[in-house]
Amino acid sequence: MKLTKLSNLIMLGLALTFVSAGCKKRPTGVTNLPGQGRTRPGDTAGMNGLDQGNGIKPFDPSMVKDGGLAPNAAGSHDGWKNDPDALKAQTVYFDFDKSAVKSSEQPKLDEVANYLRSNPNAAVRVEGNCDERGTEEYNRSLGERRALAAREVLVRLGVDPSRVDTVTYGEDKPAVPGHDESAWSKNRRDDFIVLTPP
Repeated sequence: MKLTKLSNLIMLGLALTFVSAGCKKRPTGVTNLPGQGRTRPGDTAGMNGLDQGNGIKPFDPSMVKDGGLAPNAAGSHDGWKNDPDALKAQTVYFDFDKSAVKSSEQPKLDEVANYLRSNPNAAVRVEGNCDERGTEEYNRSLGERRALAAREVLVRLGVDPSRVDTVTYGEDKPAVPGHDESAWSKNRRDDFIVLTPP
């Protein structure tokens, strides 16, 4: 009798171990940031499917802090004037549950980088957004990954990282109201807000 109870406990323990090990899932389509995953400073692999030879610089190790691109959260340019319309046409859109910048969206980031080169006193705030699906916490994290992905590409295009702030709004600032794919596709985005000194 005791042997049966013991074997049942062992079987239960093995089943729980198997179930918990099987639940781990790595998100797909996540942009590898320097210091995370396979991408390391100086490694040009994992550049969102973008090839060298398109003007993107290899990652500069001097931009790395504690194993990743030094964060530049919103607020770094407190008191600066906000212009949400200057780069409105350059809004970058993402696939569902993805933070990798699509190659079709790359020209928009090229335009943002060109704007910053032409306006050396300006900075930009990248605002990461999501559609309404998913938990609030998950969407905030996904919005942050989307903002950081755009920032990473801008830095590789030669923009000084201190000129690019990031913030996540998750699902809090939908661009289009609605509860279907036509609305959701417009809400999975990065907005670029031009910041100019007061």
